[in-house]
Parts: sequence; structure tokens; C-alpha cells
Amino acid sequence: MSVFKDLLWFFKQEKRSYIWGISLLIIVALLELLPPKVIGFVIDEMIKKSLSGKTLFFWVGLIFLNGLLLYLFRFLWRRLIFGSSLKLAKQLRDNLYHHFTKMSPTFYQKNRIGDLMAHATNDVQAVRETAGAGILTFVDSIILGGSVLVMMAVSISWKLTLISLLPLPIMAILTQYYGKLLHQRFHLAQEAFSELNNKVQESMSGLKVIRSLGQAKEDIGAFKNQADVVVKNNMKVARIDALFDPTIMLVVSISYLISIVYGSRLVISDDITIGQLITFVTYLGILIWPMLAIGWLFNIVERGRASYDRIRSLLSIEAEIKDSDQALQKLAMGEIHYAIDSFTYNEESNFKLSDIHFRVKEGQTIGIVGKTGQGKTTLLKLLLREYDVNQGRISVGDMNIKNVSLHALREHIGYVPQEHFLFSSTVKENIAFSFTNATDEDVYKASEIANIHNDILDFTEGYQTVVGERGVSLSGGQKQRISIARSLIKNPNILILDDCLSAVDAKTEEKILRSLKDERDGKTTFITSHRMSAVMHSDLIIVLDEGKIIQRGKHEELVQIDGWYKEMFERQQLEELVQQGGR
Repeated sequence: MSVFKDLLWFFKQEKRSYIWGISLLIIVALLELLPPKVIGFVIDEMIKKSLSGKTLFFWVGLIFLNGLLLYLFRFLWRRLIFGSSLKLAKQLRDNLYHHFTKMSPTFYQKNRIGDLMAHATNDVQAVRETAGAGILTFVDSIILGGSVLVMMAVSISWKLTLISLLPLPIMAILTQYYGKLLHQRFHLAQEAFSELNNKVQESMSGLKVIRSLGQAKEDIGAFKNQADVVVKNNMKVARIDALFDPTIMLVVSISYLISIVYGSRLVISDDITIGQLITFVTYLGILIWPMLAIGWLFNIVERGRASYDRIRSLLSIEAEIKDSDQALQKLAMGEIHYAIDSFTYNEESNFKLSDIHFRVKEGQTIGIVGKTGQGKTTLLKLLLREYDVNQGRISVGDMNIKNVSLHALREHIGYVPQEHFLFSSTVKENIAFSFTNATDEDVYKASEIANIHNDILDFTEGYQTVVGERGVSLSGGQKQRISIARSLIKNPNILILDDCLSAVDAKTEEKILRSLKDERDGKTTFITSHRMSAVMHSDLIIVLDEGKIIQRGKHEELVQIDGWYKEMFERQQLEELVQQGGR
């Protein structure tokens, strides 16, 4: 029952609903004791031939009124207790979602999306059942079961009650044993479901790759294998689950047999009446539900405990990047100063940035180039504080970015990543994502700067065209330019273009860069690219190699110096001439 203790914070939060709900449950339990007593009394009166029509009408009316009250109170307690459990599910999902949004990329490298989705669905559902049906079974098994036992012992025969309940210890021992097995197997079943979620999520995201490589059959086979594992583990849970009710019914049947045999002897010896024996057997029938509730309670509690442990374990992971207690809520723009002595992702990582020192004046454009995997994107993500510098600092306007809240920092930055993500909504909604109050004119202007406006007008429904999940209906160049427009619409003080022009041709790239230069006067822009043409007009160009700056300067300076930049620029110029000659 430790899960109830773990959820005590929620029960305190919703104490009014639970107090009223449990009170109504208790009233319902007491009202259920009346009909068997009335039945026994009426039967005894009939045997004595002393039952009058008026008396019968009174008892029938009382049972009818009792039924109406049961109907009303059952409706109310369900609304209060089950309604509160739905609030718990919402709160847990909100907590999980909020937690996910705070996590750094490292968290998502260690936890797969499908597994996180399983926590927010199946695990939350299991905990909700604990706070709803778990409370019901707990209260009913104690209150209703206890009330029935008291009535059986006090108003009929304590001897008959004691003998009839002799099989109950067997049920208690077996249900406790089943509960332990259920906890272990349900945990494994939830893990298997998480793996299946991961498989589905990865397969749907990579469907184009799977088909293009002719791996559809193999992927379907892998899915079936994982689905079989889920079924196998859930069958193990179901086998244990299926033992609860038969075990309880067997115990109850034995109790029935004992009560009828021994009760008949008590009737013969005039210790109890026939009406009392019928009342006793009826009470024993009512007692079936509290006994079943005990088994169901173990089932629900063990499932809830396993799931809440998984949720709590996930929520206990602290964000690596978070605001300090004294973090400022406003950032004063100015010169950006990189002073990184050393940075590495973790102890196991072979990658390292070292001795990165440069300044970017407000309004300047800086180009960052170098071979693949040399630290260009990492340099930009450090400015976004997706990771924190190990040794050194990054400052904006003489303020260390660690001393500013993440929200205050990032609201000044527009970031266009290498991997473009579009939401499954309209083109307009995707562009206006970072500026919810954007007008049509704002959207059109950002689209024109990104050189995507005319393309959008050619779409079937223009700006109201739904792009599909991850922009599946668009080309790579269109997705890149919509992503650029999405960052431009917020008119950020710092714009980061992380190799986001790779899918557009040289002429389109030139138009976009020219528009950016005209529109972003006085604002800072970072550009990383494999094409030198994208950075050649920058105020400062940095060349990275193995996490270090090996060259820096303007384009005119770097092409005069032997080195990587000059070699790459001349090679790309030659490739462009060859392509033009081919045309």
C-alpha cells in the first residue's frame, strides 16, 4: 500500500473531494446492509403468518427509498473520487510534459521518445486507476466488508460468522503472493510496451528511409517480434491477474457451503431462524464484492506502484541546464564575447572545443566554416545554452549568459537548425509559430525575405496548405526556407543559420543572404555553411578544425593566405565553373 503513501500529496490537495467521496461510500455501505435484514424479517413474519399488507407495504417502500438513495450517493461518490483521479492524470501529464520541455539534448540521447510517450500514457493511466478504483476497493473492502461481518456476528450468530470465515486466511496468503508476482511482471510488461512505442515512433519517422532501402518486410518482421514480446509479457500479467477472482470465488464458495451446513444445524436447534439464515447467506453474497475488492485492490495497487515508480524515476532526473536562483529576467544586448578555454560533452566524448576566443560586435555577421564534425554547430548551441561551457564563458553585452534566464536569452535568438522540423499544420501556422500575434503582412514579409513567398502562392491552398507531419509534402529547400521565415518573423536580435541553406541552389542562396543583409541592419547574424559563398560577405569568418580556430578574418584576407579556407574556396569556384560549362 506504499503507493497510497506516495500519493498522499495529491490526496491532501483534493482532500475535500476525497473526504466527501469516502463519506458517501461509507453511507452506501451502510445502506446496503438494510435489504438483507428486511428480507429476513419479512420471511420470519410470513412463516409466523403475522405479516400484514400494511407492514409489507412499509418494508417495500423502505427498500425502494433505500434504492433511490443508493443511486444518488453512488453517482456522487463516483463523480468525486473518479473525477479527482482524472485530475491526477492531468497533473502527472502536465508535470511530465513540463519536465520534458526543460530537459537538455543529453536527456533525449539517453531516453527514447517512445519510452517517454509510454510514461505519459500507460503509466499515468495505471496511477489514475490507483487514485480512483484503488480508493474504491480499499474503502469498500474495509468498510463494507467490516460492516457486513459486524452485522453477521452481532445480529445473527458470531459462531456461524466465525466458522464461515475460516477459509479467509487462505485467500489473504494467496492474494499477497499473487500481488508480488503481478508487480514484477507488470513492470516488465510496461518496459516491453515502451520498446514497442519506440519501434513504432522510429519506423514512422524513418518510413522513407525504410522503403528506399527495401527494408519494409524486415521492419514489419521486427515490429511483429516486438509486438510478440509485449503480448508474451502481458499474458504473464494476465495469468496472474486471472488467478485472483477464481481464488476468491473458491474461498467464498467454501464459506457458502460451511454457512449453509452449519447454519441449518443452528436453525434445527432454534439458535437462529430461517429468516436469519437467509439474511446471513445474503450478507455472505454481499461479502463477495469486498473479497473480490481485496484481490482487485492488490492488482490495482501493484500496477500503480510499478507505474508511479517509473514516473517518479523520470521526474527525479534534474535538468542539466537550468536557471540559477539569481538569474536575470532581462538581457541587455551588445557585443558577444566567446571566451571558451575548454568544452567537452562528457568524459566519454572524444570531441573537444579548446581555446575559442573571439568577439562579435552588435550588428555584425559572422561566418563559421570547417570540415564536418569540427564543432560549428556545438559553438552555436553553447550560445543557446543547450549545453554549458566547462571552462570559460560566453557573454552578451558583458553579461555571462549563465546569469540570465533561459527564456530571457532565447527570446532574443532566432535559430534555424540543420535538421528542419515542421509541424503538421498550415504553412502560415508554421511560419507564425514563434510570433502568435503575427499578421498576414508579417508572415508575407518573413516569407519574402526567405524567398519562399512565391512558392507558397503556388501551393494548392496557398498559406493555408497543410504541410503534413514534419513537412512531408514539401521539398528539402522549401522546408529550409519556411524554417528561416519562422525564425525571421520574430525579428530576433541574434539570428543563427546553422547550415540551413544546403538544399537551395546558389542563386536562391544569394537572394536570401542579400535580403537578410538589407533587413537585419544593426542585428547580429551567425552563419555556418559548407559553401564559402554563404559566408564570404561576413564581417568575420572563423575556420574550425578539431575544435580549434585555425584561421580567422574577412574573406578578402583569407583568400590571400594559404590554408583550408583558400583551398576550399578555390575548389568550390572550380566546381561551379565546371557545372556552368556542363550546362
